[in-house]
Amino acid sequence: MFNHVIVKKPSKSYVNGLTTSSLGVPNYEELLLQHEKYVSALKYCGVEVIYLEADEAFPDSTFVEDAAVLTKEFAVITNPGAPSRNGEIVAIEKAVQPFYKKIHHIVAPGFLDGGDVLQVDRIFYIGLSERTNEAGAKQLKKMVEAEKYTAHIIPLKEFFHLKTGIASVGKNKLVVTGEFITNPLFESYEKIIIPKEQQYSANCILVNDYVIIPAGFEETNQQLKSQGYQTIELEMSEFQKQDGGLSCLSLRF
Repeated sequence: MFNHVIVKKPSKSYVNGLTTSSLGVPNYEELLLQHEKYVSALKYCGVEVIYLEADEAFPDSTFVEDAAVLTKEFAVITNPGAPSRNGEIVAIEKAVQPFYKKIHHIVAPGFLDGGDVLQVDRIFYIGLSERTNEAGAKQLKKMVEAEKYTAHIIPLKEFFHLKTGIASVGKNKLVVTGEFITNPLFESYEKIIIPKEQQYSANCILVNDYVIIPAGFEETNQQLKSQGYQTIELEMSEFQKQDGGLSCLSLRF
């Protein structure tokens, strides 16, 4: 169960942020509306939302997930792989400090984005991507193993971030697509398989009694409902234009 969630209002500079997509320039007014609905959905799931104001100096800073990895016992402040995002960690560490006595840090030459880190119970999966290098992944692995967790490092082949293609929805179940469908590291889990044409919806989030999914992916929605999950659908078009997904927009703990 999650009690708290950290979110950050998108800045006006968001439209100039980093992206690999070719979906066009985000509509800022529509972006704010989508973010408001995201925050409302989190509150509906029964969590306290810590709402950080926008920071124009960091266009991508609404994607708070990349700046930290949070567990029940400790926090890890990351060292984001994009140099323009490194300063985002200052505000996130300040927001995290009241909740944690133990805070670790990823340091250079290691870099790591939280979007490359999936926690499933006592196991961490750490993706190697353009934003997370081996040095950063090894630092996190050492940190979590010292806290009696298990960690696996996974070189990514298809995806921008690890959690672009995989999500944990509890009950030993994973939502998976692409390269994660056949990865032997996940063979012990029950898989909810997302076909390539529905791939964006693999980035969903379990928040207490609900799975929040992007709107417009009826096959994914029906799969989850057939497994007994209650779903909440949210429009994500303006975040998708900047490579963003549902998990990117919050730190849940």
